[in-house]
Amino acid sequence: MPSQAATYRCGYVALAGRSNVGKSTLLNRLVGEKVAIVSPLPQTTRGAIVGIRTDPDAQLIIVDAPGIHQPRRALNQRMVQSAQRAIAQADLIALVVEARPISPQDRELIALVGERDVPVVVVINKIDLVARPKLIPLAEQWLRALPKAEIVPVSALSGENVEELARTLKQFLPPGPALMPADQAMAQSARELAAEIVREKLFLQMRQEIPFSTAVQVEHWEELPERKLTRIGAAVVVERDSHKGMVIGAGGSRLKEVGQAARLELEAMLGHRVYLELQVRVENNWTRDPRRLDQFGL
Repeated sequence: MPSQAATYRCGYVALAGRSNVGKSTLLNRLVGEKVAIVSPLPQTTRGAIVGIRTDPDAQLIIVDAPGIHQPRRALNQRMVQSAQRAIAQADLIALVVEARPISPQDRELIALVGERDVPVVVVINKIDLVARPKLIPLAEQWLRALPKAEIVPVSALSGENVEELARTLKQFLPPGPALMPADQAMAQSARELAAEIVREKLFLQMRQEIPFSTAVQVEHWEELPERKLTRIGAAVVVERDSHKGMVIGAGGSRLKEVGQAARLELEAMLGHRVYLELQVRVENNWTRDPRRLDQFGL
């Protein structure tokens, strides 16, 4: 365990922001390992993902909240509510934004964050995509919008300035002992992360087709230590019969590619062989069914 001296700090940090600004990539960088799935598509994160970084001087319990967006169905409403809860319960808010001028959507976030009487750090992400002279006026614009905030530019993709961000975040944490074990990197179970990894591979395979209407549920998990093997059975849930064929692909090719990519990552995560079996199941309009969303933990 880290030192629990009087100067030790620990608290909850909410990564808030619009969809697709790089919050999950930043979470993985801060924690130092993959605890959240990442894809180029917006709204990949559906529920709050908790990553834990334990240093000799502080423990950051970082909540990667879904991106704030305009919800059009029950699933999206749950996502936005999850983000709002993370912001409401945090000791510190890290508002993640892209390195571009403030938009009307950003103004909505500024108002939401401004309602909380907690420290705010504006994280200007994706600085690898802009010329350095442009960063100063961007930082000044955010400082005018949130005068009490700290401004930290980073590139979550390359890792540039992420350690400076960690130092800044730790300064604003409340004093107190670590709340989580020092060797724990995430609050999710391996079973939950496995479902997310399969869903990530679906997002990467499907691209702009139907990933938002899919969910993954691990239904079987069997560890066989004597064989250094874990057997995992998971269901890919889709909304319509037409979606099922698209996920499976010609001759099962797409589902096979998803399974192979997920299995390789799971084997790296677990440190031994994995047998992964995927099936596709149709549940009509599950994204609009509050009862089913509850069952999926959304």
